[in-house]
Amino acid sequence: MPSPAATTVEARVLNLLLPYHRTSGPGSPDPADHPEQLRQIRQFTDAGEPIVLTLPGFPCKSPNPAKVLGHLPDEGERLSLGFLDRLCARVAEVYEPGARMLICSDGHIFGDLIRVPDPLIDAYGDALRDLIRGAGLTRLDTFDLRDVHGDLDHDTKRRLVTEAFAPSVPSLRELARTDEETARLYRGITRFLVEDTADFTGTRSALQRECRTRAYGVIARSRAWGDLIAHHHPRSVRLSIHPQRPGSEKFGIRLLEAADAWATPWHTVVLRTRGGAARLMRREDAERVGRLVLRDGRPSHYEEV
Repeated sequence: MPSPAATTVEARVLNLLLPYHRTSGPGSPDPADHPEQLRQIRQFTDAGEPIVLTLPGFPCKSPNPAKVLGHLPDEGERLSLGFLDRLCARVAEVYEPGARMLICSDGHIFGDLIRVPDPLIDAYGDALRDLIRGAGLTRLDTFDLRDVHGDLDHDTKRRLVTEAFAPSVPSLRELARTDEETARLYRGITRFLVEDTADFTGTRSALQRECRTRAYGVIARSRAWGDLIAHHHPRSVRLSIHPQRPGSEKFGIRLLEAADAWATPWHTVVLRTRGGAARLMRREDAERVGRLVLRDGRPSHYEEV
């Protein structure tokens, strides 16, 4: 028998998200086991307003050509954005005011740390907006560092956001020693940085040390970005592309299927299987089993052969 909380409108909305939940602990399909998300949704349903969901992500493409097809959005982003727009449309079926998704692109906030130039991040963000408009994804909006602090340069904006919102690196180091969630995030980001640093001339161990240092900076700025989003949108349902622990204020959400829990469209390519499923994997792996497909003259994804 469903709990009383499972029959409320906010529970019906949350039920639409739960099949895509990414959690680092035991998951639960019962909305009543996610009181923080119910509270966030209730802020809107009590007021009869459209629900606003915020999702940090879609930063830029990985600089590693063994993982991606280039620096612009491709089939992975197209499918993911379509999924998010449809999810908002489904909310309107159970809650008439509906929902909107704010894509909070975080590439600029740590672009210097991941060694992706700001012009490439701009190009990715502009193409993402074009994709949203061109596909008629009317329930999606975008937000990035260009939307704050006026016309200041990116370096100055990064500094201002970091000074205002970022935790200190020493505090993160201490947290990584005592909190498994932070340690897991630190290890995952370190791995990405090692994989994505193609021009390092030192030893492998030196590269790993350097990436471990940068990883703390990425985490600090990512948390600063999350707090900046919360500052600009104090009422929102907070989503994350990363798995989140049960009870977290953020709700981890899966965009596409992948064998790697850390895989995202911007670190991989899409392989369309013979059965039509879309799976995320490294470009070098997709090349072994698929043929390249172009869309509008640009590399888009692979099809299994």
